[in-house]
Amino acid sequence: MASQISGQMPRAHPPAPIPKPGGVFDPVARALDLIGDKWTLVLVRHLLGGPVGFQHLRLRTGITARVLSARLRQLAAKGLVETVTGDGGRSVYAVTDRGRELAPIVAALARWYVHHAVEDLDTDVSRFTETSPLSILESLPFLLREDRARGADVTFEIRLTGTGGGAWSVHIVDGECRVTPGFAPKADVRYTADARTWCGVALGLVDPRKALASGELSKEGGSKAMDHYFHQIADFSRSPRSGRGGSR
Repeated sequence: MASQISGQMPRAHPPAPIPKPGGVFDPVARALDLIGDKWTLVLVRHLLGGPVGFQHLRLRTGITARVLSARLRQLAAKGLVETVTGDGGRSVYAVTDRGRELAPIVAALARWYVHHAVEDLDTDVSRFTETSPLSILESLPFLLREDRARGADVTFEIRLTGTGGGAWSVHIVDGECRVTPGFAPKADVRYTADARTWCGVALGLVDPRKALASGELSKEGGSKAMDHYFHQIADFSRSPRSGRGGSR
């Protein structure tokens, strides 16, 4: 009887071997084989705004010349970046149509960071000491509060002096944000400050009320304020340099 029962038991199969990662069809993993290194999406993100030169990419990212040169060659080989002729006949870098298809991924990644790494995980922004006004301004579309911006039509002008200064127009219309260099003659609200002060306010390292009271930051125009329409990079009252707890 015992021999009959044992004869009916299913035959044991040897455990499946652990596969080699590259031999597994996984669209996410295989896509990251192509675009998952440290700099690919960063460089694509900066080129989505238009063709720029080698030195511009270095200034915007801080990548060493050797690494940047190697990454650009790799991106060109993958068909994501190409060299085009810019103003004055000099060579500049641009995204290809294939590279431009990564725009939604770049935007989603940036918004994930804003919503989770910054807001939920309380990222210490005091380490962002090399941030330029342009870095913050170019990030505004990712920081937009779409619920508050829906149906809005407002233009802010940012005038900054000092290193990294300039003038920019920030236009919010029906849930979208567009940032362009230059003055905004019909701006609803105009902000003026030193570039360092404005970066400090934007990063949550400088109290905006004190900056306004001292004249380091000035605001002209209507009652609308930029912080109503954008996620805050940090809450000043919780900043490591504020020395206070609680919320603003």
